[in-house]
Amino acid sequence: MSRVILYMAMSLDGFITGPGDDAQNPAGINGMRLMDWLGNGDSEGDRVVDAYRPSDPNSRIVFDEAMATGAVITGKRTGDFAGYWGGDHHDGVPIFVPTHQPPAENPYELVHYVTDGIEACVKRAKAAAGDRDVLLHGAYTAQECLKAGQLDVIEIQLRPVLLGQGRLLFDGLPPEHIELELVRTLEAPGVQHLRYEVRQS
Repeated sequence: MSRVILYMAMSLDGFITGPGDDAQNPAGINGMRLMDWLGNGDSEGDRVVDAYRPSDPNSRIVFDEAMATGAVITGKRTGDFAGYWGGDHHDGVPIFVPTHQPPAENPYELVHYVTDGIEACVKRAKAAAGDRDVLLHGAYTAQECLKAGQLDVIEIQLRPVLLGQGRLLFDGLPPEHIELELVRTLEAPGVQHLRYEVRQS
């Protein structure tokens, strides 16, 4: 059964960007250091994303799992900042964007704006993914999925840095407890890959 999996690089103090993130600098000030676990874009492969495949075997496991997903859900802010990856996040899988305000024009065949709520967005993404999982991008959208009971797995790439400021991954959640189970830990140079399953109540 298809699951929704959040993949997110994060500092030890919980930030996923540095301060001042915007369309010109999506990672904010010093935020790109969170992505140092990835390749530098110079490696070769059949796909554009292969250029960022890490060299470390454990990091490759996480990267390859993310790139094996059958659909993507992204928050509109994240999608806008990333330019919707030119309309192809990886392997021509569809991209779903939950939003109240879709753009007047959409130049990308694979990008679908969903205006009837996060549950409907997840349902469409899972249907499109078939028996593969759904990759989730975006802090706010991850929070909305958590609150709606729609997030199944959280995959954190924990970087040994304190950013001090920026955008927090879990900012604004309600006070109810959400239980997680750590199901996998992979170590690689400069990063710990932590996989948690969300225990739905």
